[in-house]
Amino acid sequence: MRSKRAQAALASGLGVVALTAAYLTVPWEGVENAAYWDAIGKAWTVCAGETKGVKPGDSYTDKQCIDMLHRRMERDYRQPLQRCIRGFDAAPLSVQASFLDLSWNVGVSAVCRSTAARRAMAKDWPGACEAMTWFNRASGRVVRGLDLRRKEGDAHRIGDRELCLAGL
Repeated sequence: MRSKRAQAALASGLGVVALTAAYLTVPWEGVENAAYWDAIGKAWTVCAGETKGVKPGDSYTDKQCIDMLHRRMERDYRQPLQRCIRGFDAAPLSVQASFLDLSWNVGVSAVCRSTAARRAMAKDWPGACEAMTWFNRASGRVVRGLDLRRKEGDAHRIGDRELCLAGL
C-alpha cells in the first residue's frame, strides 16, 4: 500500500531540492536558528544541521536557514549525486529526494559507494529504496530515530523508504 502522505508530498509540485528539504530533511533535522555545539557531530551547527562555516554566535532567520539548506543541497549534495550515480536525473523524483536526504544525513561519499547507488544505476528502484534503509546505525548499533527516518517515518514525519517507494 502506498503512503497517502508521501503521495501528497510528491503531488506538491516542488522540485527535488525543495521537496527533500520540506518533507524529509527539515522534519527530521529540525531548525535551530542560533548556532549550538553538536556533541554528537562535534561541530558548531545551525539551521537544519548545517556545520560548514558555522561559528559560535551565528544566528539566522527561518528564511535564511531554508535558503542555506536549498543552496547546499543543490551544490554539495544533488550535483555530486548526479556525477556518481549514472542516470540520477532520470530516476523517479521520490528516489532522487530519498537519496538527497540520505546524503545530507550520512554524506555523499558514503552514498556513492553504497549498494543503494549500485541498484539505482541498474534502475532497480525498489532495491535502491530498500538498501537506503541500511543506513540506520551509529557506532555499530541500530538507532531508533535513524531506523524510523530510513524506513516509514513516524506519526509526524515521512520516512525515506516511504517516500521513495511512493513514487514508483
